[in-house]
Amino acid sequence: MNDIRTKLGTGVEFTIRRTFDAPLDRVWQAWTDSERMAKWWGPKGCKTEIVKLDLRPGGICHYCLDFEGQEMWGKLLYRQIVPKKRLVFITAFSDPHEGLTTHPLSPNWPRQMLTTVTFSEKDGKTAVKVHWVPYEATDTERAVFEAGLEACNAGWTGTFEQLEDYLAKV
Repeated sequence: MNDIRTKLGTGVEFTIRRTFDAPLDRVWQAWTDSERMAKWWGPKGCKTEIVKLDLRPGGICHYCLDFEGQEMWGKLLYRQIVPKKRLVFITAFSDPHEGLTTHPLSPNWPRQMLTTVTFSEKDGKTAVKVHWVPYEATDTERAVFEAGLEACNAGWTGTFEQLEDYLAKV
């Protein structure tokens, strides 16, 4: 993956880590099964519907986040899947028909993010690391991303809290 980041030439990256008190199999399923993913994916306060999940390189996860009637669509375009080790995908906002769109609240947010999620297990607990870098972004989009790193941290922290709650219940 380092060669991809070098070609992007961004210099702006975001990484967040969390260790979950759950075995790797359960955490992996939460990221790769549509019914499980719908129970935790997205910001706090929204209901998630996974419309499509085609887990293969070139496949897509298309989802809708519902904030009490306000819909926000997104998609993951899978590039690499190493079972129980790594997921690499392009994250983007979309429309209901899988078309690429801009962030509905921040039109200069990068249209696409290269996302690498790694998994490792130790003593029955699973460490997850999410790494984000703007993908094919303009200078303006990279600047908006860099200015929004605290919001990235808050958003992913909330999403990880939802994943933690979900894993504790199953």
